[in-house]
Amino acid sequence: MLDFRLKVFHAVAKRLNFTKAASELFITQPGVTKHIRELENQYKVSLLKRSGNKKITLTPAGQVLLKYTEQFVRLHNDLEYEMHQLNNDNGGEFRLGASTTVSQYIIAPILADFHKQYKGIYIRLKTANTEEIEDALLNNEIELGIVEGITSNPLIKYDKFLADEVVLVASGKNKLVKKDSILPHDLKTLPFVLREAGAGTIDVLNAALRNFDMSISDLNVEIQLGGTESIKSYLLHSNCFAFLSVHSIANELSLGQLKIIDIDGMAIERQFSFTQTPGQPSPLVTLFTRFAKSYKQ
Repeated sequence: MLDFRLKVFHAVAKRLNFTKAASELFITQPGVTKHIRELENQYKVSLLKRSGNKKITLTPAGQVLLKYTEQFVRLHNDLEYEMHQLNNDNGGEFRLGASTTVSQYIIAPILADFHKQYKGIYIRLKTANTEEIEDALLNNEIELGIVEGITSNPLIKYDKFLADEVVLVASGKNKLVKKDSILPHDLKTLPFVLREAGAGTIDVLNAALRNFDMSISDLNVEIQLGGTESIKSYLLHSNCFAFLSVHSIANELSLGQLKIIDIDGMAIERQFSFTQTPGQPSPLVTLFTRFAKSYKQ
């Protein structure tokens, strides 16, 4: 059993925030403080430095402890899995990260069925944009990521998971929609709501526009919003257009609330990909990726 104090320290060291660590571990903030002080008393060193503006940084001793704690956490999860396997069971904690579109519209049913089959595995899911998920992977906050967009970080290994298409959409009542298809350069005349920088959709959109000697800067962007749900809601109350994953609008299409406008000669296809750091994946990562790939959408 991994010393719970080390789990507390690991959460604080990765978040650099006592409140977030307490929420993640389902304990109180005074409880977090207590466990950190016990570790500092045990090793007779200061692990965290607190500045006047409540900012937390790791001391040199804290950096050393974090390095080994990350190894302990990985080994503990592998041990839990292997020991459960001896009893024809599965167990351990699995830290998964997913970009926003994947988290909201793809992964939930997969996780539900995975849990039905492997009840002993506790899954902790982090949701953020593609850039943030890749950072979390490199910082060992998660073991596996699922991202969208065009990415090629040399420190990350990518593995195709699921095909997707990004489509141009507008409200079914949008007064600017005159026909079901437009030319690529007609995009310059339309008002847009887009995702924030760092989102995978922005990457693939930029790549598609470059094929027609355009970029996002050529678009008339009325507003940028931080999530697909807020973009869809904005579309329903405006005459704006947006580029969204076809997976994210199935319900609105069936109800006639949103409609797809084809762009002649422009198809924006992409892959959702598993992301890992190079090296031998943990047993839990291997188990989950195999399960997800075999899942019938």
